[in-house]
Amino acid sequence: MAGPDGRLRCPWGVQPDDYRAYHDTEWGREVRGDDELFERLCLEAFQSGLSWLTILRRREGFRSAFARFRIEKVAAYTEEDAVRLLADPGIIRNRMKIDATLHNARVLAEWKKGELTELIWSHAPAAQGRPAPRGHDDIPATTAESTALAKDLKKRGVRFVGPTTAYALMQACGLVNDHLADCAYR
Repeated sequence: MAGPDGRLRCPWGVQPDDYRAYHDTEWGREVRGDDELFERLCLEAFQSGLSWLTILRRREGFRSAFARFRIEKVAAYTEEDAVRLLADPGIIRNRMKIDATLHNARVLAEWKKGELTELIWSHAPAAQGRPAPRGHDDIPATTAESTALAKDLKKRGVRFVGPTTAYALMQACGLVNDHLADCAYR
């Protein structure tokens, strides 16, 4: 679909402005770095069952509440911090998702620097042989790679990540390119 500037975009990335900015500048672009990937993993988990627009509009609230997703800092959060987070209107106040975020930070804090980045990117599928999607129906919700990534993360103690969340992470962080074939940002 053409956006207000006339450029073709994936239909979801045309309106509102929040979606367009995210589509044009972030979605599908390579993300590396443990803290950066931790942020995306957490946001994808918080999005589960909700609109991505809800998450985008609260992103700064999440960043503030979770120490800009610095793994070491979030790993040090206490039960008192969890109670504080449950009262924070700037985030999604879901106890299971908050607990999973704190648990995951503690797990990841034990990993070697770069290990999360290496693990996630080891599940990137080969770009060759994967045709550009022409429409929404050409984009899967899960893949063999996202299923393997979710299993690998769970095996290592990471919670609240299934194959669908893992695939959304792969899309958002550039492991796969699901911009439609006619999208100017493909």
